[in-house]
Amino acid sequence: MEIREIIKNAIIFPAKNLETLSIYSILLILQGVFLFEGIITLVFGIVDIINIVIGAIYIVIAIIITLITGRMSMQCIKSGIDLEEKLPDFEWFSNLGVGFKKIVITIFYFIIPALITIAIGLVTNIFGTILYLFDQIIYNIPALFIGNSTSAIDAIYMASYPLFITLAFTISASLIIFLIFSFLQWQAEARLAHTGNLKSSLNFFRSVRDIKRIGLLRVIILSVYIYFIVIALQFVIAFIFDHFIILSVFNIIITPYIVLFSQRALGLLYSDIV
Repeated sequence: MEIREIIKNAIIFPAKNLETLSIYSILLILQGVFLFEGIITLVFGIVDIINIVIGAIYIVIAIIITLITGRMSMQCIKSGIDLEEKLPDFEWFSNLGVGFKKIVITIFYFIIPALITIAIGLVTNIFGTILYLFDQIIYNIPALFIGNSTSAIDAIYMASYPLFITLAFTISASLIIFLIFSFLQWQAEARLAHTGNLKSSLNFFRSVRDIKRIGLLRVIILSVYIYFIVIALQFVIAFIFDHFIILSVFNIIITPYIVLFSQRALGLLYSDIV
């Protein structure tokens, strides 16, 4: 399927599944509320066993909702792979394992680039340069108040320069690594939606092969399209809400719409190699 056809289909897909879009919107709100209340109750009621229990219950509810929304996200991808225009009827607690598997994939494809970024930071001695700058600031603070500020500022500047170079390199490298693994995660989620096999989805070499089969350029082009559509959508909505505050209530469907749109596009792209 051509990229233009994928985008067109994905844009109108949420409108064909208004029930799912509505339920997904409500669930995301409840997820945020229960998670926030759970954390606040635990933090501020840590010495009270009742608050600890209540906070834990809130967090468990938020996790269950996360599993439900994760399953819905996988169903959206699968609908694209199977070229179905309608999502399955919503069931509250059916097949929550799919949502759990999605969480595992998300964590897996985040931890690896995070560890690589930390390793790059260690190799470039970013932590050492931070400590050195901190020491120079502490050492030269008195000089700032006794009339020798020029030399103190020069010393701090000379200490900050290596940190700037190190940070620039580390951040640039980490952004590239996280971008690469985001593509791999995309393919892993599509494979999970198609096969339901978690072990296969965690094999990033298979994700690499899937990207090669689809075409790296097509994956990048679709990602760019999705990115700019999301940015344009948010800009237009922000403009409308700024002039018509009463319409801001519709903001609760924006994030769910973006999720269904992007996941549908992923499924349609992946359908080419199924």
